[in-house]
Amino acid sequence: MIISRTVVSALLLVLIASAPGLAERSSAEKALPVEACADGWVLDGKAALFDKDGLFDRVNGESELYFPYGFEVLAYARYENKKDPKIAIDADVYTMGSLLDAFGMFANYRRKDAADAGVGAEGTITPSQLLFYQDRYLVRLQVTGASTLSPDVFLACARAISQNLPKGVNRPKELDTFSIPAVVNKSERYVAQSLLGYEFFHAGLIADALLHGAPVQVFLVPERSRDAARKVFDQYHAYLKQSGSDVRVIDLQGRIRLEAIDPLYGTVLVELAGRHLIGVIRVKDAGAARILIEQLRPRLFSEEN
Repeated sequence: MIISRTVVSALLLVLIASAPGLAERSSAEKALPVEACADGWVLDGKAALFDKDGLFDRVNGESELYFPYGFEVLAYARYENKKDPKIAIDADVYTMGSLLDAFGMFANYRRKDAADAGVGAEGTITPSQLLFYQDRYLVRLQVTGASTLSPDVFLACARAISQNLPKGVNRPKELDTFSIPAVVNKSERYVAQSLLGYEFFHAGLIADALLHGAPVQVFLVPERSRDAARKVFDQYHAYLKQSGSDVRVIDLQGRIRLEAIDPLYGTVLVELAGRHLIGVIRVKDAGAARILIEQLRPRLFSEEN
């Protein structure tokens, strides 16, 4: 029996769709330009793929950082300068668990003083590196064989990769909560496990803020349901009591706020609002911190607050 090419192609597509791991490996690899990522910067050999077991071979000493953020596969390629092959761009495309996970890893590496790259959902560029995320992909470009590289080359390569990724260029909606003047720009981070080092804060977001010129930090812990959020709130309350802190709990008609001294973070205010916990740590002015929570609460990203 003769099987047409069309039928074979259709069967291959079905097989790829039925194997998510294979599909993601294919998507990550296809994000890398096949021949050149910029004018005069050509692919050296072919792309290499690294899964969870092999990631250590590519990012020795850092591989464990990626796993809490849903890492699936890394596609790597080297693009060398045709005029001087000793100088090259290392291009890494990481497939993470979600858009929020990709942002989380991006925030781990970005520098606050780096210039905006204007690529993907958010990107930064320095003389030696360009970093951006788009959809659930994290992309890192690094010059090798030289200490600096022209921004135009970095940007050309980044845009060539960006156009091969899913077109969404939105930041995670969770970051909208921190879009207030008090929050320091580029200080937002997503921590995929044990926010503040506490296991009961399973995952959450944190950012630096200024209250009347005094530095504090604000954080957000989203949970699956109101009941789950209340359980976490009660666990934190119990921890503070056990540590000897004098905890003040205030009923706010549908919301609950506690004010206490955290043994690690000083004066804290934490409010239970729907399925979220909103908190301020390292507080010097409790009144100003209450106002800050009032500004954050209306911006919660859930449809059910």
